[in-house]
Amino acid sequence: MARIDLNADVGESFGPWAMGDDAALLRLVSSANVACGFHAGDAVTALGTCRMAAAAGVSVGAHVGYRDLAGFGRRFVEVDPAELAAEVVYQVGALRALAAVAGTTVRHVKPHGALYNALIHHDRQAAAVVDAVRLLGDGLSLLVLPGSVVQLLAQQAGLPTVVEAFADRAYLPDGSLVPRGQPGAVLHDADVIAARVVQMVVEGTVEAIDGTLLELRPQSVCLHGDTPGAVTIATAVRGVLDAAGVRVTSAL
Repeated sequence: MARIDLNADVGESFGPWAMGDDAALLRLVSSANVACGFHAGDAVTALGTCRMAAAAGVSVGAHVGYRDLAGFGRRFVEVDPAELAAEVVYQVGALRALAAVAGTTVRHVKPHGALYNALIHHDRQAAAVVDAVRLLGDGLSLLVLPGSVVQLLAQQAGLPTVVEAFADRAYLPDGSLVPRGQPGAVLHDADVIAARVVQMVVEGTVEAIDGTLLELRPQSVCLHGDTPGAVTIATAVRGVLDAAGVRVTSAL
């Protein structure tokens, strides 16, 4: 039986400002990327999200990002690599403590937004994140885009990596994501997205924005919790995977 991990970005509410329906998403996915307070989230939200994930049997990961609450972590920051490494350790460490209180553990690291995109090609920042995860130890997995610099450096460092695909994001012909803000970068039709995920998982391909057919063998597929209609999309994705006989289970 084919199998796939479904991961979702959650815990991104901040104080009275609510983002997404985490409780509903956590009933549909197998792994949760919990915001650590730098791009979004706060201590109360992170603790509550870890508790919900633990109750649902969902694997918990640290969704680390640039220190950029105002920009939701979607703006590149030219941060010194030593500072970036320390900030990744700081974020994961904080979430580890909250997860322990919630009765679970942090099992993976997923960079967020602009940091995720920078690690595709930015050697120094990719090396900083890899170094941080290596120093943290405990067999933490790192979610990576296939072909990225961070994937190569993580493999060279002996870190476990999980190749990721994106359910609701369009791809460029080189396998990178269409930048947010460009037309067609984010998909919204639940049925279209669900069909793409089945194609990714069962056939190992996805159509780029120009029609190019890309080969893709994901171990995990990301569902963005902040996308409008996220729960509807996740429900459609989970339904078609179940119908196709694909087992949804954590790879992390």
